[in-house]
Amino acid sequence: MTSDAVRRVQSGSPWEESFGFARAVAAGDRVLVAGTSAFKGSVLYGEGDPYEQAKVAFTGALEAIAEFGLGPGSVIRTRMYLTHLRDVDEVGRAHKELFDSVRPAATLLVVEGFVDPRILVEVELEAFRG
Repeated sequence: MTSDAVRRVQSGSPWEESFGFARAVAAGDRVLVAGTSAFKGSVLYGEGDPYEQAKVAFTGALEAIAEFGLGPGSVIRTRMYLTHLRDVDEVGRAHKELFDSVRPAATLLVVEGFVDPRILVEVELEAFRG
C-alpha cells in the first residue's frame, strides 16, 4: 500500500503531538481510531462518571471517523478499557446506547490506569468503509 493510500486525522489532543500519533488512520477499507478518552483539549468531561466519560470518548472516536464520511453503522469493532471493574455496567450502557443496532465486535478490559488518573474509560474503534 502506498503512503498516499493512507490518510491520517488529528483531533488536537496534546498527547498526539507529544507522542507522535494520529487520532485516526484510514488504510484501504479500514479506519482505525486510537485510544480516545473524555478529554476535549485540556478539559476532562464526566470526571468521576464512567457512563459520561464513555459517551464522550465514543463521541470523540465517532467524530474521528466522520472525517472519513463514516458513522456508527460502519463501526465493526470497539474496545473499552476501564480502570475499575465496578464501572462495567455503566460503560456497557453507554456502548449499548450508541451501538445496539450496529452490534460491532467488542472487547472490554480492566487496566491498571491511564496517563491521567481522572480518566476512568478509554475507547478505540475500527470502522469499515468498503
